[in-house]
Amino acid sequence: MTVFSLQDLEKIIAERAASGDDQSWTARLAAAGMDKAAKKMGEEAVETVIAAVAQDDEHLVAESADLLYHWLVVLHLAGVPLSRVMAELESRTARSGVAEKAARRG
Repeated sequence: MTVFSLQDLEKIIAERAASGDDQSWTARLAAAGMDKAAKKMGEEAVETVIAAVAQDDEHLVAESADLLYHWLVVLHLAGVPLSRVMAELESRTARSGVAEKAARRG
């Protein structure tokens, strides 16, 4: 089995967004801009929550994939590389989630 990573998807999104191909959903979404992409991400987040609450594993997997894809499109449009998000997550592993959340309030 081939290993497919979020970094792989990030690269594909960047390539397709730059392609200008009107047959590519990614290119169309990128051309529509941040408002459209962020709204789509929000829709997918809600659909993911609904699938989770319904305990519908099949839909949870599909909606999670949609959410991750649209999140990466939003990051791309914002010019924020996935590596920055991953570095932030990694930095948070050095302390408990409770302590990390408390530190953000101050």
